[in-house]
Amino acid sequence: MNKPFRSIRIIFLLLAVSFSKQLIAQSRTDSIDSFIKGKMAQLHIPGLQLAILRNGTLDKLENYGFASLEHQVATGSETTFSINSMTKAFVGVAVLQLQEQGKLNVKDPISKYVDDIPDQWKSIRIEQVLSNTSGLPNNIDEKEQVFGDGSENNNWEMVKKLPMEFRPGEKFSYNQTGYYILGKIITGLSGQHFTKFIEENQFKTCGMTSTRFGDSSDIIPNNSNSYSTLYNDSGKWINDGKLHNSFAVFPLFFRTATGIISTSKDLSKWLLALQRRELLKNHSSIDQMFATARLNDGNIGGFNKLTNGYALGWPTVVREEHPALAPVGGMRSALFIYPQDNLSIIVLTNIQGSSPEWFIDEIAGFYLPDMKVKNGFGLSKNLKFLRQELLKDGFENAEKIFNKIKKSHKNFTLTEDELNAWGYQLVEQDKKNEALQVFKLNTLLFPKSSNVYDSYGEILEATGSRKEAILNYRKSLQLNPENTNAANYLKDKK
Repeated sequence: MNKPFRSIRIIFLLLAVSFSKQLIAQSRTDSIDSFIKGKMAQLHIPGLQLAILRNGTLDKLENYGFASLEHQVATGSETTFSINSMTKAFVGVAVLQLQEQGKLNVKDPISKYVDDIPDQWKSIRIEQVLSNTSGLPNNIDEKEQVFGDGSENNNWEMVKKLPMEFRPGEKFSYNQTGYYILGKIITGLSGQHFTKFIEENQFKTCGMTSTRFGDSSDIIPNNSNSYSTLYNDSGKWINDGKLHNSFAVFPLFFRTATGIISTSKDLSKWLLALQRRELLKNHSSIDQMFATARLNDGNIGGFNKLTNGYALGWPTVVREEHPALAPVGGMRSALFIYPQDNLSIIVLTNIQGSSPEWFIDEIAGFYLPDMKVKNGFGLSKNLKFLRQELLKDGFENAEKIFNKIKKSHKNFTLTEDELNAWGYQLVEQDKKNEALQVFKLNTLLFPKSSNVYDSYGEILEATGSRKEAILNYRKSLQLNPENTNAANYLKDKK
């Protein structure tokens, strides 16, 4: 083949590869859009912003739904959302910036920088405050209202009189007092109010033109309405399943805990600046900030089974596969950084209770297929092994396969809860026959549990096996006479 023809062939091959990649990318983005719209319908989310960073670039930026239902204003790229406690991640960056300037060390006791504190607080270290392991009493009440009617002085005096919750480093307990103290430290060491320090050293540095501190009492251009299914009836919060306007007021002194309004586009700029070391110059600073804190006994503590750890201002997802940094806010906004995968995902919504942290992993699965729940992501090592064998030899042989595994792997164990949860995942994936076998296996492994018979009865009813469903609900009620779900089901059944 002569050179001109060879060159033309190479060009066509390159064009074909490029076109194929474009088709794959378009298919992925269409699938993500469909997934997001499905989640919005399922969770009754009025408006949502999504940003995805991949390999150091912004791969997807999209807006969905309505910023305002009342005025039918569509969500746009300039629409701002309250990010609530995601603010704490900005505080973590601010503290590490001061450390890089030589003005503090996160291992220092807070008493080195704040004089007016009780004696029992004096040994608490800055890193323990950042990671919510300080043991400090909280400066909000059980309804999450700030003590002292919004007065900084009253709030401070009231919280100082409260006892410590536990010895520093002993437990994880989400705490707002510590972040108020961090605000005092940032203000004192920087020579400017902590909001100004963060604005100048993060917002302005990153070109975050839509981002600011604020709350429902402020007039904020392009700000989305905030919604909730909760309403206040004489001091009692009730969830009636209907959308209500939601209002939140954060006193200025409280805004290290929660107070930033932003967009997914601006947060993308912030994450990229972190990656490029424009905010923290030393890689060791980022490593330190992202390291999950260890308690005194060597364990970790966090919010739940997903965000199960906490670093310096950053909640973390500690797991073998695809660990993540995971700031979350107000049960409405979240961002996940997957450091091993060069992937970051930001989801902002305008409804409390959407809790996007619980579906961000599924978005990641469009880039990393092994993260798809349908492919077994999130299952324990043992449950993944069982799944693998069931896929090979058939779910209808679940008991036989389990016994075979148990015989060759003496330490192989499964819990009732993980099997039950997997069963419901299969139901959500419209794999009811497979789910049926998993729930059945659970009754065989845990015959004294009321819950396993209740779940098995539920799927039997859903698949049309009413007689067997009745038998299992009766068994569940026999084991637990307090099971109202089983009792209600059996009311009109003979």
